Amino acid sequence: MAPLSADDVRRLAEEASASGLYCAEAVLTALAKAQGLESELIPKMATAFCGGMSRTCGPCGALTGAIMGLGLSLGRSSAEQTADAAYSATRELVRAFEAEFGARNCDQLLGCDIGTPEGQAVFRDRQLHRRCARYTSRAAEIAATLLAKDGT
Repeated sequence: MAPLSADDVRRLAEEASASGLYCAEAVLTALAKAQGLESELIPKMATAFCGGMSRTCGPCGALTGAIMGLGLSLGRSSAEQTADAAYSATRELVRAFEAEFGARNCDQLLGCDIGTPEGQAVFRDRQLHRRCARYTSRAAEIAATLLAKDGT
């Protein structure tokens, strides 16, 4: 199988999101698929990261899904290995995401706290799912670009 382009990974994330997967699930699933990994465990491990870490105003789920996707390729599999590649790529990802969107936390990106009924109403009324779709596709694309740069 030929390596997938960043554009292909973005499309995979968009398709996963359109199928009903949430931000972190969609990004991690797309990045895993690009690396030849498919398992029902992939979206499961990302679920609690969706909605800004389970609607706690934490980091954007798309961003955390992308970080996990980087870890699939660049992460350590033993204590003797270095984490430098994963840390470096993650810092680049976070910098690029923040430069493009102005923040990294869910509540700041959306302008509401989706952990509250009021915030969920704002999310629905302002159709903020469209923003989340943009964060999802771009986080996957940025991460895929970083993996391609790293040669993985």
